[in-house]
Amino acid sequence: MWSVLWAVALAGAQVIEFESNGLKYQTLTKSSVTVMFANLPTHIHEYAIIQVAVSNGAAGPVVVRPEDFVFERADGVSLKATPASNVVGELINKGNRSDVIKLVSTYEMALFGMSRLHPTNGYESRRQQFLAEVSSAKLKAAAAASAIAMVQTKLAAGQSTDGAVFFSTEGKPLGPGRIVMRNSAGEYRFNAEEPEPGKKF
Repeated sequence: MWSVLWAVALAGAQVIEFESNGLKYQTLTKSSVTVMFANLPTHIHEYAIIQVAVSNGAAGPVVVRPEDFVFERADGVSLKATPASNVVGELINKGNRSDVIKLVSTYEMALFGMSRLHPTNGYESRRQQFLAEVSSAKLKAAAAASAIAMVQTKLAAGQSTDGAVFFSTEGKPLGPGRIVMRNSAGEYRFNAEEPEPGKKF
């Protein structure tokens, strides 16, 4: 099913929503570049997290950065994603073993939902690199965040990547609003998440 949805997404600029492994995904293609994301059901310190995957089907390269992502809240406030270096720096100062377990287990669960996508330079390759280089238990949380966090990536034609994008929300869920991504491939406006009935933003 996932591969069919991915093929449909490549066909036109229409947001497609689907569920996999308990997560709700949205995917959108513009200029032959496909972006997909899902909200992750956890937070680390002050950050809400989304899982993002990007596949470059265009003839030329495309650069993707976590700062390309913005959460437009229902009240009109825009929240820009936090650079990966800031998140890693905070985990160096405040991280512990439980952060590592929560971050890795949540992200790997989400990866299972994207099992049809095989990123050329995503989490798995970064994990092997970063965790192999860490011997200090104190830095395990930072190493996990370094492997999982989406960083600025130049995708050549046919390449893909995945990673976590962090929003500083004081540890609260993102709530009602929509994810928007803007880069050289265009503006990707995903469907808005509406507030639950009876709840105020």
